[in-house]
Amino acid sequence: MNNLALHTPSRTERRTPAAGHWHARLELQFQQSRNASRLRRCRHQGPLYVQKPFYPEGPELAHVYLLHPPGGLVSGDRLNVEVGIGEGAGALLTTPGAGRVYRARDDGAPQQQQVTLRIAEGASLEWLPLESILFPGANARLTTQVELSGNSRFIGWDITAFGLPACNTGFDRGELQQRLQINRGGEPLLIEALHLNDASRALFASQAGLQSYANAGLFIAGPFSDNLDDDLLVACRSAFGANRGDFRGGISQVGEFLVARMLGQGAEQLRLHFCKLWALLRPPLLGRPCCPPRIWNT
Repeated sequence: MNNLALHTPSRTERRTPAAGHWHARLELQFQQSRNASRLRRCRHQGPLYVQKPFYPEGPELAHVYLLHPPGGLVSGDRLNVEVGIGEGAGALLTTPGAGRVYRARDDGAPQQQQVTLRIAEGASLEWLPLESILFPGANARLTTQVELSGNSRFIGWDITAFGLPACNTGFDRGELQQRLQINRGGEPLLIEALHLNDASRALFASQAGLQSYANAGLFIAGPFSDNLDDDLLVACRSAFGANRGDFRGGISQVGEFLVARMLGQGAEQLRLHFCKLWALLRPPLLGRPCCPPRIWNT
């Protein structure tokens, strides 16, 4: 997560030569108050924080930008993000720029990011970060856990760029452990996991794997209380369009969720396709038209 604004770290935020890494933590709690979703708690440790919420859609739903001034993760870095959405509240979280996971040091110490999202009864959360760029030689552990309650709703995506295609450099070394799990009442509803390392490097080129594409994306929306309307599924698949040389995508219903997976040569291409799905699914799921965060236009 990269902060586009200038920022001077405090003494407690500066990476010291002895430590050589960041341990940063952010805790956010949103609550519904007088028909408005307010950020009631914001605690941070280290260089991971937010500024004030924005309300481009009105007071019922807050837009919040997660800021990480260092701009990327090196060996030993650990980011923890915990977000709670209180009963009836609504929030949309995104980042102002791509996150980066740099080449690990020779000792192989991993770079870790743990995101925990708790959504109470009648609440909604949209988790829409920009892409994560894995530099060759990175050793990434990226985990997202979503805890639903009752009829809470979630829309989220995850876009991963492997290597540096603009420099003709792929993710030809390094490791990624990536996991997303959605629970409700302690019971898992959806689990997605990806593990890439030297032993599974063939997955990059295989037809059952990444097919040599430089970017992979996952989009999830739900739960839908009833089966997804057939017309809505058709519209979502039409929005993706036909597979062609520079991208491949597919949409399916997994339990109570619509799940879309996409491979492409550009991260922005994937995000634009996911935004089409978001525009189609947000009204029936959240009762709101699409409202892209303003930061995406900068």
